[in-house]
Amino acid sequence: MVTTTERTERRAERAERARRIAAEVPDPELPMLTLLDLGVLRGTEVEPDGTVVARLTPTYSGCPAMAEIRAEVVTRLRAAGFPAVRVVTVLDPPWSTDRITDEGRRKLAEHGIAPPGPRQNPDSAPGRVWLTLSPAPAAVPCPRCTSADTEEISRFAATACMALRRCRSCLEPFEHVKDLS
Repeated sequence: MVTTTERTERRAERAERARRIAAEVPDPELPMLTLLDLGVLRGTEVEPDGTVVARLTPTYSGCPAMAEIRAEVVTRLRAAGFPAVRVVTVLDPPWSTDRITDEGRRKLAEHGIAPPGPRQNPDSAPGRVWLTLSPAPAAVPCPRCTSADTEEISRFAATACMALRRCRSCLEPFEHVKDLS
């Protein structure tokens, strides 16, 4: 006979396995980043009936990639042996660029995209997230040559969360993930 404690432990193990699988789903707009890197995966749990619940926070409320992200999370979890999967959208607290991991910031720069400003502690004020789309920072280092002598060409780039900039030193254009904190 399986005890309640053993059932709870099995559910916790299944939830952790589901979290690892969902964490590796790539972002469709920035495929070098996983949901973990981007900070949109808020967690997973397994309900008593075995349903896996994955909790995601969109980078912004109108993010067109969320439908594809949800579908990919469901597909990967089902392929891994979780037949019942539900994806829940979590809007509170809202996502901010502070949720991008240090590894995610490294991957952005490695792919020629300037990451947002310095990472703050996203949990420094539990329950309080001030969400502002601030004006373009005065200096965004070039991800190619690291020069701080860059200029904004357009407030919008391939996605709404990106701006287009140019380095005055190496003359290369590059995208910059806008600071959203």
